[in-house]
Amino acid sequence: MTPSPTEPATQAAGATIVELQTTPEDHRIAQLAAAAIGLALLDAAIPLPLPGVKPGLANIVTLLVLYRYGFGTAAWVTGLRVFAGGLLLGHFLAPGFFLSLVGASCSLLVLAAAWHLPQRWFGPVSLSVLAAFAHIGGQLLLARVWLIPHDGVFLLAPVFLAAALFFGIINGLIVARLLGEAASDSVELQNG
Repeated sequence: MTPSPTEPATQAAGATIVELQTTPEDHRIAQLAAAAIGLALLDAAIPLPLPGVKPGLANIVTLLVLYRYGFGTAAWVTGLRVFAGGLLLGHFLAPGFFLSLVGASCSLLVLAAAWHLPQRWFGPVSLSVLAAFAHIGGQLLLARVWLIPHDGVFLLAPVFLAAALFFGIINGLIVARLLGEAASDSVELQNG
């Protein structure tokens, strides 16, 4: 029996076809995750003097998504970025993947808690710095527990925390600028 053009095909040559229905939210998450993955790949290509010190450019997307679409969407985008980035960079299920996963998870947990703090004192820059500290803190703890079972790993903490502070401020300023431009564009559209 051949399906009519208005009915989806359910079987073709003995195989079952599963048709997934996507929503506009699914498409938005996919697009935002693609942007975060692209920035994560760019991040990995930037040569830096110390392994593990990275700008965290994909965190810009995470913060923008948090401000525009909420925590649930930010968590989806971050999770997709970590998994797809691990696959594309060739370290899926390797130590680097788990370091990234733990860092992103700690960062999301801190953002979830800090999101409810007064916005007067906790804007994009402070949230970005808190997320960066949580990210590197989670990675250092995992490295201590799993990869380098010696307290000497914490001797690197000042260097990593200084890098987290620097890149957290830069990324937060970028997010604040992008949010400010989006707000001014919105006001212009309403007035124009």
